[in-house]
Amino acid sequence: MALKKRGNTWHTHFFVDGERFRKSLDTSDWREAQRKERELIAEAKKGKLMASRDEFSRLPFGEAADRFIADRLPRLAVRSVQTEKERVKPIKAGIGSVPVWRLTVEQVRTYLRERKAAGRSNATLNRELDIIRGVLKRAKRWHHFADEIRPLPVRENIGRALTYEEKVKLLKRAAARHEWQTAAWAARLALNTTMRGCEIKGLRWSDVDMIGRVLTVKRSKTEAGERVIPLNADAWEVILALYRRSQQLGAFEPGHFLFPAIKPDHKAQQQSEGKREKEKIDPTRSMKTWRTAWRRLTRAIQCPECGLLQDPGDTCSDCKAETKDVKSPFDGFRFHDLRHQAITELAESKASDQTIMGIAGHVSKKMLQHYSHVRIEAKRNALDALSMTPPKKADSQGAAEGYDTNNDTKLRREMEGMPQVVESLVELSGIEPLTSSLRTRRSPS
Repeated sequence: MALKKRGNTWHTHFFVDGERFRKSLDTSDWREAQRKERELIAEAKKGKLMASRDEFSRLPFGEAADRFIADRLPRLAVRSVQTEKERVKPIKAGIGSVPVWRLTVEQVRTYLRERKAAGRSNATLNRELDIIRGVLKRAKRWHHFADEIRPLPVRENIGRALTYEEKVKLLKRAAARHEWQTAAWAARLALNTTMRGCEIKGLRWSDVDMIGRVLTVKRSKTEAGERVIPLNADAWEVILALYRRSQQLGAFEPGHFLFPAIKPDHKAQQQSEGKREKEKIDPTRSMKTWRTAWRRLTRAIQCPECGLLQDPGDTCSDCKAETKDVKSPFDGFRFHDLRHQAITELAESKASDQTIMGIAGHVSKKMLQHYSHVRIEAKRNALDALSMTPPKKADSQGAAEGYDTNNDTKLRREMEGMPQVVESLVELSGIEPLTSSLRTRRSPS
């Protein structure tokens, strides 16, 4: 440990666990330099100070971010890698040329303000901030920012649940056009298995037990997502439809995907006449997305005059009726909301929490509550059990039926006697008696 003065500024040079640290103390006062040196030594012992010989903190922030992501590749899924690379692009454009050790709190704040002014959401900014925080932690500099830079508030969107009629209407709409068939199959699987979109895309035929009528999710967003799901009648119908299609395409090997990818050379150009459909697909790769079909499906409107289902527009493409104010009832309904829908219906079916978590792959009741936003009618039915007034039974004419069992008669007599008990708990003055007097009246002693 040594203090040296260069010009009018004190510098420190010390070792901690064999690592050398050399820092400028930015002061000309000797006592102030001693205090700052002790603080630096304490930070170095806590692992909050970067050693002098470490080159990572001297890299431009953009290059350091690339190295940070490269080091995370073994622990990330392919989709996550793509997401991380997308997140780092605006960071490199904004603060990429600044060396990591020179980055200041104000520069980060300026970057966030500019991104917000460009119309980016708080959720997007938080994801970019994750990269910035990861790089600074790697450089042992995040402790300088932690108290000043915090995640932005994000509105929690727990998803949307449909009524039974809306769900039926959505599935009928999905089956209305051939180009929406893949999205329709995926939607029915999600509604009947609680699977995420990424889990459905990753299904191979080796994951489907055709005899036991179960499928195994071998790769998911979390470890809890790896599970075995029995297939109900609707899900089994979808599996059989995919099975027949795979047989026609010659893509039924155990390693082939249920939702195969389309070959790149067939994406941009129209398939020529006479070519078979199986020449378009690559069953060894999974489909990346059905986003376009799902967006068109949920945004499609129905003409109020002729009932034609069509893309949004000012006028109907058939009868020319005005449709600029017509909006789809499913506009904004995400594919992931189908998972919310399935978990909500499971919660309303009175299935136990353990059963729901076993099917959906959750790890805690908190996550279950996050997804299962039970509708108000189900809550009302549950609260009816607490009511002192028994629900009336209606006959075919709509009139209330009388009591027809001994239990009903007994319950009626008990209910008739309850107001008298309530009256006895109030004095003539209209004031509720003290607890001691209540105890005297209730106890023979």
